[in-house]
Amino acid sequence: MASPDLPKVALIAGPTASGKSALALALAEKHNGMVINADSMQVYADLRILSARPSAEDESRVPHRLFGHIDGADTCSAARWAAEARAAIHAAHAEGRLPILVGGTGLYMRTLLDGIAPVPEIDPLIRAEVRATPVADAHAQLAHLDPHGAARLRPTDSARVARALEVVRATGRALHEWQSERIGGIGGEIDLTAVILLPERAWLGERIDRRFAQMVDSGRAEVAALLARTDIPHDAPVLRAIGVAEIGQVLRGEIDTDQATAAGALATRQYAKRQYTWFRRQPPATWHRSEATETDTMLEYFETKYHR
Repeated sequence: MASPDLPKVALIAGPTASGKSALALALAEKHNGMVINADSMQVYADLRILSARPSAEDESRVPHRLFGHIDGADTCSAARWAAEARAAIHAAHAEGRLPILVGGTGLYMRTLLDGIAPVPEIDPLIRAEVRATPVADAHAQLAHLDPHGAARLRPTDSARVARALEVVRATGRALHEWQSERIGGIGGEIDLTAVILLPERAWLGERIDRRFAQMVDSGRAEVAALLARTDIPHDAPVLRAIGVAEIGQVLRGEIDTDQATAAGALATRQYAKRQYTWFRRQPPATWHRSEATETDTMLEYFETKYHR
């Protein structure tokens, strides 16, 4: 149990469309909070609608940090986000506010709380050579240098195979060995109260369907502007946001709105299922799991911790 003398931090996690933003706003208004984004797509300035970022009106009600602060041509890693989140938490405490982390990216939260593997910077020449290697050849090289690591990865997973290969080639040490060490986590420095929203799946699915249909209607200009940019790399994370490809196809006349809505809603449901599984199994048992769907009900657990 954390010492009551440690600075308090609230965390609201769960799958997409589970009501996290509404709960964070309510908690912030009640306890002088600062809402800090922990979603890997909501960091990008280009995607307010498709990433379901809080509205400008909601952002004006309480301080919000790390929302839409990164240009789409840039990349936000878990390490970068964790460093920025740590700074935002310190800033909230300095202002006498309750930091409220909210989002659905488990990797971000784990990196902030538990720390990150101290993998050295990779030689750019090694990285460029590895990234230019066909994935089948890269996996074969990895199997020779790091059999355990190769066995854990799909041979067609180009990004993860390349990462594992460049690390073992550059450092002489397997990636999983580096990952067994963690540095920089703040979990032991704070008094964390965490709630995971895990509403009934049918309710969540219906909410996803409704929300994505609205995104297709209102997000076209946002996607058109993003796809019109010539400075964004083809593999930029922002382009992988659900809805970008689907609405892009509508804009090009390749599919109609109904097809885009169905495809995007299905992809979102599948993503929510993966999030649901991760948040149900991975976080510590001390993180409170809630099936509630009403903000007032969800707020009750925090009230038992922050009652004044």
